Order: sequence, then C-alpha cells, then structure tokens
Amino acid sequence: MTSLNGKVAIVTGASAPQGIGRAIALRLAGEGAAVVVADIEGSIETDGKSRLKADLLAQLVSEIQASGGRARAAKMDVTSVEDIEICVANAVAEFGRLDILVNNAGSLAGSDNFLSTTPGQWELSFHVNILGPMMLSQAVIPEMRKVGGGRIINIGSTGSLGAEAGFGAYTTMKHGLVGLTKTLAAEFGSDGILCNTVCPGYIATDMHNAANVRLAGENGISVEDMKRRRYASVTVKAAGLPEDVANAVAYLAGPQSNYVTGINLPVAGGVPFGI
Repeated sequence: MTSLNGKVAIVTGASAPQGIGRAIALRLAGEGAAVVVADIEGSIETDGKSRLKADLLAQLVSEIQASGGRARAAKMDVTSVEDIEICVANAVAEFGRLDILVNNAGSLAGSDNFLSTTPGQWELSFHVNILGPMMLSQAVIPEMRKVGGGRIINIGSTGSLGAEAGFGAYTTMKHGLVGLTKTLAAEFGSDGILCNTVCPGYIATDMHNAANVRLAGENGISVEDMKRRRYASVTVKAAGLPEDVANAVAYLAGPQSNYVTGINLPVAGGVPFGI
C-alpha cells in the first residue's frame, strides 16, 4: 500500500513541462493520492515553443491516469477567490474529500535591479506569492477539518531564508510565505493540520532556466558561464531536479512527518542562503 492511498491533493502551478508542480503531482499520484492539477489560463514558452497551459495540464492528467492514478485538471488563477472556490468545490465533489494543498504557483514579477522595479510588479508578486496561498489555505482548511486534519505545503525558496541580488520582490514575498506557514502551523496544529515550507535552491525548471538566460544577458556572459558562476556556491556544483523537491513534498504530505510542522526544509544541494 502506498503512503497516500485515499488522500486528495491540490497542486497549483502544475502545467510547466519542466516544473516543480508537475513533478510534485506525479509523485503524489504515485503515492496513491488523487490529484487536482491547477494553473492559470494562458500559454508557456518551452523549448522555443508556445504551449497552452490547459493542454499541458490535460497531458499531465492523462499521464497520471495511464499509470492507474486519479487526477483532474482545473483552471485556477490563485489571485481569484471565485476560481479558488470552484476548484476546491469541484475537488471535493469528485473525490469526496481534501487532504493536501501544495501552494506551488509563483511569480518572478519584480525580479530585477531593485531601482528598476515598479510598485505594480511588487503588487503582482504579493498577490501571487502570498495572497494566493493565503486564500487557498482559507478555502481548504474547513475541508481538512472535516476529515480530521491535513497538510499544507508551501513552496518557498532559498530566497525565503536569505537574499540574492536581482530578486527583490520575489525574495521579499518568499520571506512572507514563511511567515504564513508558521502562522498556519501555530493556529491549526490542534486540528491536525500541519503546514511546512519547502525551500528549493537552484532547480532546473523552466522558470530557473529563464532566470539564467536573463542574468547572462545582464552580465554579458554566456548562459553556461552564468550557470558556473551561480552554481559555484553550491556544495554539489549543480542545479537540482524538480523530482528532488517532489521527494521532500511527498515526505511532508505522508505519515512519516506526522510530528513535523512549521519548518523550512531546504532542498538546495548545500547552497548558502545569501545575506
């Protein structure tokens, strides 16, 4: 028997082909959970091609189902109360309960030279990286109480623990996400609802690769040279994989972590946290 049989999870930001959300959804499904994979409408650029997020979610659902798992796709803008309410209601209607929320959706808005960023970029970063997880948590906690508990897992960053130049808004909001995690852990532990933050370092995702390209251009060097420069501080001298983060999430979602709440778990290959 797998560790999450009978459980139901929502994973946000799950459409990217080389993304943490996709890897988490596949891992939770592999552990027996029914998984709702959610993302905002629109398209994503991967390998020089534009692909609809809805199509990518449909492919992910098909992959999970082909392996004998249960899954459904959901259109959800994490800044929309209506989208959140519909997603949660549909998840419970189809699968009967809700046990796990993974707040993975994020935005790099405002990740630039600090003096070049705008209030609008900071506002967008706040709405996606903090307000969205807060509203989703408010929506799922009543459902988790009905089944005697649950797990809320926020995907932060080593930027939740320190700072790297050029990521001002993102770093600030990821610090705030840690505060949300600890608030939820303190307030709902007595309901059996555990909340933790997973803090990835350099993970080879679509978002991370795009950041490497941007930073290489800003510094007038090749992408490979930028990778070597960034990963020089990592003990293992390389970026991790989305599956490395999924492994940590599976641990925090499963019974092995029944006495773990309010923590920040770095998945970073030994990267220092900066200032």
